[in-house]
Amino acid sequence: MALRMTGTEGTAASRRKRSARRNNTAPTIADVAREAQCSPMTVSRVINGEENVRDHTRETVLAAVKKLNYVPNRAARSLAGGSQLRIALLFDNPSASYLSEFLMGALEEASRRDIYLVVQSQEAVAHSSELVRGLIEGGISGFILPPPLCDDQRVLDLIEEAGATAVAVGPGKARGSYGSVLIDEYQAAYDMTRHIIGLGHERIGFIIGNPEQIASGSRLKGYREAMEASGLTVDESLIAQGQFTYRSGMVAAEKLLSAAHRPTAIFASNDDMAAATVAMAHRRHLDVPNDITVCGFDDTELARSIWPELTTIRQPIREMTAQAVVLISQAHNKSSRSLRGKSEEILFPYELIRRNSDAGPSLASSFNPKGEKP
Repeated sequence: MALRMTGTEGTAASRRKRSARRNNTAPTIADVAREAQCSPMTVSRVINGEENVRDHTRETVLAAVKKLNYVPNRAARSLAGGSQLRIALLFDNPSASYLSEFLMGALEEASRRDIYLVVQSQEAVAHSSELVRGLIEGGISGFILPPPLCDDQRVLDLIEEAGATAVAVGPGKARGSYGSVLIDEYQAAYDMTRHIIGLGHERIGFIIGNPEQIASGSRLKGYREAMEASGLTVDESLIAQGQFTYRSGMVAAEKLLSAAHRPTAIFASNDDMAAATVAMAHRRHLDVPNDITVCGFDDTELARSIWPELTTIRQPIREMTAQAVVLISQAHNKSSRSLRGKSEEILFPYELIRRNSDAGPSLASSFNPKGEKP
């Protein structure tokens, strides 16, 4: 027998139905982080019982866990008596803004797939090989490796010998990973440099990233070849070494802005160093972009948090780490390593995001943030 509801009865039933659907959606670690007003990494540390968390923060996170009725995947699997895939996300990146995006993508995807995720700083141990060996002994069967860890052949060999799966996030020179997720670093830097040249700049400074990472060399190459393709000479005095950190960006920007014939634009290899360049320009009473153009790379939260907001290359960091989790999960679900096939490389699209930090070298009175010609 069919029952038709009308008026207030139907509306109330509809509300109850929607509420039930919402209640059936299990809260994620990202929900707990928002409730506790902290990072997902902090929530992960509290859940895993790590000691390097302040008592007040720990209490706040635990209160959020209780309020949202969040059940860590490890506990849920234990109660079910099942076997849970365990993945370790290792990081050695000094950029807090990059790391936040990096962690969020992996945590959200792991939560959706009921995967137990361990977040571990490589700086916590003297050698990355020792860290990986300890994690494997602890039951970890999948590893997400950002640069420079995906460049360490010893780490990749150790993971492969143990029958575990490694996925690199970003370009890596080491062999043996099950797959990699990345963007075309060279082409992205090439396009940004051509964009700056298109604004009318010829003296363009460049801040290199960590020299131990392949991405740094690829971005530098993109800058050099875009300059050469435009018939411009690369002035070596306008290239400064950085480390992908805010502090190193300040040092590099100080060098470039102190030159007798300073550049009219600076392209930094990541947003942290670009933000530091903006700060250094302001310290010297230079207006960005009217006195100097500054562009970055990554499009992290920092790029949208400073003024002027940065023109930058958007690298879909969150989506890339989420895809790394997917690749490891797929490999884990296959019956044997022999069925996994060859290493899979997934190239993500990048995007040049134009905001308020760039203008032509002589457009102080006519800069249009929409990019329209006056």
